[in-house]
Amino acid sequence: MPIIAPSLLASNFLRLEDECKMLNESNADWFHLDVMDGMFVPNISFGLPVIAQLRKATTKVFDVHLMIEQPERYAEDFKKAGADRLTVHYEACRHLHRNVQQIKALGMKAGVALNPATPVDLLSDLLQDIDLVLIMSVNPGFGGQQFIPHTFQKIRNLRRMIHDRGLDTLIEIDGGVTVENSTSLSKAGADVLVAGTTVFHSSDPKATIHTLKNCN
Repeated sequence: MPIIAPSLLASNFLRLEDECKMLNESNADWFHLDVMDGMFVPNISFGLPVIAQLRKATTKVFDVHLMIEQPERYAEDFKKAGADRLTVHYEACRHLHRNVQQIKALGMKAGVALNPATPVDLLSDLLQDIDLVLIMSVNPGFGGQQFIPHTFQKIRNLRRMIHDRGLDTLIEIDGGVTVENSTSLSKAGADVLVAGTTVFHSSDPKATIHTLKNCN
């Protein structure tokens, strides 16, 4: 079964404590936390103080996705705020190997995210050092976008690379994940499904999470 990581970006910020309680009681495995700086992406979301408060409300894994420039400036701060996994963007890191090693040295799992136009082959020389590859299936910055179909080919290509090297790197999909495409994503090779709008705009979020979890 896939790991389900609901994105808090789509939650009701006026009721964050209730949203956390719902996720705690659900089949969700991780909390996915999208941090945006208005520079790398054309949007600003939330940052360290919010994550530190959310950390008090759950023991589930905090999967923090940094859509920011120069993420190395804040890696230690996100660890202190409660991040278990920290993902940075290939496109935002001039010295990506150094960024990955920094994250791991701080005791977190290291992820690298790829925008829709970035091929998975560019991670060939670093794949053995990465715990997770996050494939953006929409352009980063806003929730509720339509899934980009070419993502399926990227998943298959990456799954082949991981298999051929005997690695256990996880493949995470972020953007446009729905109940309708979740099975196809899992069969293509995705390990982690990030779902924001699909979960939090559902009439029954816990039931939706359960359906995503059992999409195989």
